[in-house]
Amino acid sequence: MEVAKKLFILSGQSNMAGRGGVAHKRWDGVVPPECATDGQKIYRLAANLRWEVAHETLHHDIDTKKVCGVGPGMPFANAVKERVGVIGLVPCAVGGTAIREWARGEHLYENMVKRAKAAVSGGDGSEIAALLWYQGESDTTSQEEVDAYKHKMEELIHNIRADLNLPNLPVVQVALASGYEKKYVDEIRAIQLRMDLPNVACVDAKGLELKEDNLHLTTQAQVQLGCSLAQAYLTNFLTEKAHI
Repeated sequence: MEVAKKLFILSGQSNMAGRGGVAHKRWDGVVPPECATDGQKIYRLAANLRWEVAHETLHHDIDTKKVCGVGPGMPFANAVKERVGVIGLVPCAVGGTAIREWARGEHLYENMVKRAKAAVSGGDGSEIAALLWYQGESDTTSQEEVDAYKHKMEELIHNIRADLNLPNLPVVQVALASGYEKKYVDEIRAIQLRMDLPNVACVDAKGLELKEDNLHLTTQAQVQLGCSLAQAYLTNFLTEKAHI
């Protein structure tokens, strides 16, 4: 789609990829109005690096080893489009991934950078507006993982900004709603909520409704999260109304 877009990288693990409405390895196909397709304003970079009209499920060709459902990307885009203008979503999240798998040189990180660079390579004036990040559940199984998390997350932010040549790239991360060991979940959440880096905001997912697995957000919870991410982006990073 050759029109200037504000680009949002969607990355992390399964709750960013979306498991809303998935049960028994099938997605129920329910698309809330907040997740509606908008063929004029919301696009998605597919796995083949081509733009298409965005629709649920956003990560179906990215997070391919699991069944994807509703995530926060579409409700986010619908909530910001009137202020931001035409949006390009760049899905990169993969379920079950630990922070160490997002280190520079690892496949997931390098693919995220590759996709982000491809998104701005069309010469249409598109710009990367922010990284939306929801990850950490896979790092709640040991103290060793917790102890390494802060450094690895800060390193990821530093690296993505350097590799995209965007030293002030806004990052909106999500503080965990769930995980495996409560003690470690609380410690990871504390790290996320207290992240003291410039242009990094945090949205707290604690209290959002979880599915029966007590790990993944329900469809309605994903809608709420997407709206919270939108509010955080608009409040912290949008300095003027877009020309639409």
